[in-house]
Amino acid sequence: MRDVSYGLKGKVAVVTGGSRGIGLEITRRLLDQEAKVVICGRKPDGLRAAVAEMGAGENLVAIPAHIARPDDVAALFDRAQEAFGRVDILINNVGMNIITGLVDADISLWQKIIDSNLTGAFICSQAAARIMREQKKGKIVNITSIAARRSAPAMGIYGIAKAGIEMMTRAFAQELAPFDIQVNAVAPGMVKTAFSQPFWSNSEICDLVVKGIPAGRIADPSDIADPVLFLCSSAADFINGQVIPVDGGASAI
Repeated sequence: MRDVSYGLKGKVAVVTGGSRGIGLEITRRLLDQEAKVVICGRKPDGLRAAVAEMGAGENLVAIPAHIARPDDVAALFDRAQEAFGRVDILINNVGMNIITGLVDADISLWQKIIDSNLTGAFICSQAAARIMREQKKGKIVNITSIAARRSAPAMGIYGIAKAGIEMMTRAFAQELAPFDIQVNAVAPGMVKTAFSQPFWSNSEICDLVVKGIPAGRIADPSDIADPVLFLCSSAADFINGQVIPVDGGASAI
């Protein structure tokens, strides 16, 4: 962990999918910065394990929620306000993929991937934006992917959803700018989490991916958390509607 202060003490953040992977690391770093954090996830056992691991006491609240369900999202943000009185930051982190081609994909599979990656982020952004608009201050950071700009086998629907996240980032940024709300995104390449384990745990695939990364390695979750926290800070108050690739230089090739 890098010893960097982002000035987030006392800020209230909602992190979707905050119980594992990139979301867990972002949550851990926010708590280290003395922020107050509300995490959500679909699996109560995973949320309980995350809370036990971080031992953050009253500064961490975990709420089971399916972010593609408006009633769940409304309850999530109501609970955040009940617990901490406001919402300063939203991290749209939930993401999932089911390995599939496009031509023969069942429409139900399309809907599941789109709902998890795009619709849920939209519903959460709406809920957070309504609170932040009243406060006349806030930060929304979306976790997208270089898959939004670079197609890959069996990742087509996921890439389409993440491309939607990029446009959503720009559209919300434009609409919310008059209220001093900044909306940006971070686009990781491959990150060493359970989500991408089928790829990085295969040495042949991993070696092929690393050959395309000038930094010579895949990312750790901490590599993603730092730029996210920067975008949550006052240092990024004049950055809006941007997507920052965090891929070790892969998109520069």
